[in-house]
Amino acid sequence: MAWSARGARLSDSNPPESGTASERRAILRSLPSVEDLLRSSDADSWLARLPRARVAGAVRDALAEIRAEVLSGERLSTGRHSDEVWARVGTSIAPLVRGTLRPVINASGVVLHTNLGRAPLSAAAVQAIAETAGRYTNLEYEVTTGRRGKRDSHCGGVLAALLGAPAIVVNNNAAAIFLVLNELARDGEVVISRGELIEIGDGFRIPEILEASQATLREVGTTNRTRLGDYRRAIGPRTKALIRVHPSNFRQVGFTGRPSLAELAALARSESVPLVEDLGSGCLPGLEETGVGAEPTVAESLSAGVDVVTFSGDKLLGGPQAGIIAGKGDLVRRIRRNPLFRALRVDKLILAALSSTIRSHLAGRHEDLPTLRFAKISSSRLAARARHIVRRMEAMGVPDAWVSEGESLLGGGSTPMLGLPAALVSIRPPAGLTARRLESALRAQDPPVIARIEKETVLLDLRTVFETEEDDLVAAVVAATAAPRD
Repeated sequence: MAWSARGARLSDSNPPESGTASERRAILRSLPSVEDLLRSSDADSWLARLPRARVAGAVRDALAEIRAEVLSGERLSTGRHSDEVWARVGTSIAPLVRGTLRPVINASGVVLHTNLGRAPLSAAAVQAIAETAGRYTNLEYEVTTGRRGKRDSHCGGVLAALLGAPAIVVNNNAAAIFLVLNELARDGEVVISRGELIEIGDGFRIPEILEASQATLREVGTTNRTRLGDYRRAIGPRTKALIRVHPSNFRQVGFTGRPSLAELAALARSESVPLVEDLGSGCLPGLEETGVGAEPTVAESLSAGVDVVTFSGDKLLGGPQAGIIAGKGDLVRRIRRNPLFRALRVDKLILAALSSTIRSHLAGRHEDLPTLRFAKISSSRLAARARHIVRRMEAMGVPDAWVSEGESLLGGGSTPMLGLPAALVSIRPPAGLTARRLESALRAQDPPVIARIEKETVLLDLRTVFETEEDDLVAAVVAATAAPRD
């Protein structure tokens, strides 16, 4: 037996641990082993879909996280650790099984929602992808001659028929304007109005993209007004192009002004430099009845004398993400020969979907394209659907839902001042739930529902909800309104 200097007897063992330290050790000892967890029934579903080593690694990581929390004092529970482990395993490896890109129900009312993938494809375009994806194709092969072909041919002919001008396709509109300037204005100056130096989203700005093309921007005019004389005075020996950028994601009002396209085209011709227009939204003739006719059309730009126009495939065209370059044949052919064209080209799936979308336009079948079909839905039709949805929700226990008036948006950098009259499903959160908590609970459903909030009310806009999604939408609202509350 050991004694202290003061004569007090010391224990043969270490001093008793504090209660907290003792609890931590007890919790650590109670944690199941990796092998025990892998032998449990909870492991069966994951082991059926992933290699054992992958699941075991996720289990070890989950146990390591729990041990770290116990040692730091964050976790003092002695509950069912296996449930916690498998919950964490599911969070970490579910994306390996299901992936992270998945469908959502867009009840926001924004037809071209950039964050939700912009234009949903037509059934014909989806079918074209399905037929192309799993088989060999004549992507760059001429079946009639047995020789190598060009992938341009699959969209070039139908685009020329639709636009009345030669056209090529790259992977998005930013790439399109980059490629055009890299070919036509590299190491030279491009004259642009200060009022068109816009940001296109996610921090990307037109000036930065244009400068990356190795062209130098020559800014003219002021933010709100640019005159034809400003362009004329800026043209010099290093000028290689004039550029017009359509402000498709904002509008300037009040004391504003800029030259017409025809005036700019005449100036460009007189100075023997090309006029390039970044049209962005890609509106086509004949869409007035859909409610998007306020946007300038590609045909109007070309007929006004624009030499090269670029626009997106996944905005008002209603197709997949792509950038389309159209205009004078000699310039389009020159741009296609640029080495960067190969780096920016699209694959067979985009070509399949885009050519199908263009054929729908050529045939005048705008109803085939969800973007244009959604834009055209009348508020009375939306009201009828909303009333039906509200009745279904009430019958399933949603306590406070009604139909209200509101507006949808076209979105996606198109018609920023144009609101589409809509009837909305409005939901007041039940007691104990805030609008933010309800909106979050809707996003947690499968499939997630994307809604919006106004004045502590959750709004569902059926303009952007496919009728085939209505059952899932109702089920999601019922589940979300029954979510745990504070």
